[in-house]
Order: sequence, then C-alpha cells, then structure tokens
Amino acid sequence: QVQLVESGGGLVQAGGSLRLSCAASGRTFSRYAVGWFRQAPGKEREFVAVINWTGGSTYYADSVKGRYTISRDNAKNTVYLTMNSLEPEDSAVYYCAARHGSGRYSRISDYDYWGQGTQVTVSS
Repeated sequence: QVQLVESGGGLVQAGGSLRLSCAASGRTFSRYAVGWFRQAPGKEREFVAVINWTGGSTYYADSVKGRYTISRDNAKNTVYLTMNSLEPEDSAVYYCAARHGSGRYSRISDYDYWGQGTQVTVSS
C-alpha cells in the first residue's frame, strides 16, 4: 500500500512559479513510478508528467513541456512538480498518483494509488 499526500498549491499570478510536493508512505516507494495529473472545473482529469522510479526518465504533456519539471527524492519519499511561467489555463486541482513499475504511464487507469489533490489557481 502507498498513501500519497500533495501540498504546495495556492494562488499565484500569471508568470509566477509554484512547487508541488507529493509525499508518500510505504517502504517500497522507490520502486514506484509517480505521475501528476490535473483537473480543471468541468474538464476531465488530464496527464501532466511522470517520473520513473530512479528519477532518470521523465515524460511530459505537450502543454507543460519546457515549463514544468518533475523530480523525486527517494530518501525523502517525495516527488516534486516545479511549475514555472504559469498561465491561467494551468489552474486546476493537481493530483499525484503512483504505480509499481517504470514507464511512461500517462493514463488514469495506469495508476493504483492517488492523493487527494491540491488546488492551484493562477490569476491573470
């Protein structure tokens, strides 16, 4: 079992930055791929980024490529999502998710464990 808790969301002006954290419990977290998804009001949940269990491989949605960076610190059981050049369209609830394995998992159904989400609001 893996439990995930997101933090770091908030209100930021367009062009600003935020860093989200996804803290995990579970002694084998280092063997899990972790993804970030987001869901805006009235829209479907969409893939944002994923990182493999070593941190050596990452994959991003086109909409965030070059602006967002996913990273992890397995010693701290934490995955980060650093978001730069934020736009109002980035406003959403951001969720982290985990699954055992290593790959470019970009579908909601790929993941077994989910956090409760953290709200990001970007003002224009």
